[in-house]
Amino acid sequence: MLNKIIAFIGPGAMAEAMLSGLIRRNLAAPTHLLVSGPRVERGQQLQEKYGALPFTDNAEAARQADVVVLSVKPQRLTGVMENLKGSINKDALVLSIIAGATLKKISKGLGHHTIVRSMPNTPAQIGEGITVWTASASVTHEQKETAQAILGALGQEVFVEDEHYLDMATALSGTGPAYVFMFMEAMIDAGVHMGFSRRISEQLVVQTISGSVDFYKTNEMHVAALRNQVTSPGGTSAEALYYLEKAGFRTAISRAVWAAYQRSLELGKEQPVHIPESHSKDGDNE
Repeated sequence: MLNKIIAFIGPGAMAEAMLSGLIRRNLAAPTHLLVSGPRVERGQQLQEKYGALPFTDNAEAARQADVVVLSVKPQRLTGVMENLKGSINKDALVLSIIAGATLKKISKGLGHHTIVRSMPNTPAQIGEGITVWTASASVTHEQKETAQAILGALGQEVFVEDEHYLDMATALSGTGPAYVFMFMEAMIDAGVHMGFSRRISEQLVVQTISGSVDFYKTNEMHVAALRNQVTSPGGTSAEALYYLEKAGFRTAISRAVWAAYQRSLELGKEQPVHIPESHSKDGDNE
């Protein structure tokens, strides 16, 4: 048990994943978890589901917290920080899970220097994610342990000294699930095109990918060696891989990751933009 009061500013899907993970691992009592956002019904939903305490005033929630988790959309961060400035206890830890938001930007926006910046990914919602994180020089050893425990509730965590790795992690592991889901979607559609029902096609693709990952984890071989094992000369795999290479599959993936990396860098510099209410969901619309 951390015995810390943790306030989530922006009670969206990832904040909920952290809530459920902390409770599941018995790291925090529900009454020590505060969730703040403009939608009253979202706060009530999380209260009914987890026992967390709902707020609609970010500053009020932050004033009561030992740890303030920033979990809003990147485009809303500047406005949220303006509202929070002066409300965070000087000894509190600020933990950000916002893509592109640098330690410097958060520190300047909040007038606060004890900050952990992290990048979790979607599988964190079932405790199977991986989070890369770093800390400002003001973060104490005890606060690092607190951050590690909170982020560990989402799955695996990796600490890095150099903040530049966070933007790289955003592009690789943070955005990575989207690449995997698109690949799965393409394979499922191909199965349907050949004549499988969508249900059977989905089952084949999901188990193929899940099983391939599990098989990789039980081996010490490089992924290229594993690929070669299933690529017989003149066989079906060789023919399929020839077309993937011809279509620039590797290059497309590499360029996609690089584009996401550049966008992460841009998000750290951008001014806030207006997002229509209809485009926001799950309490992230701070």
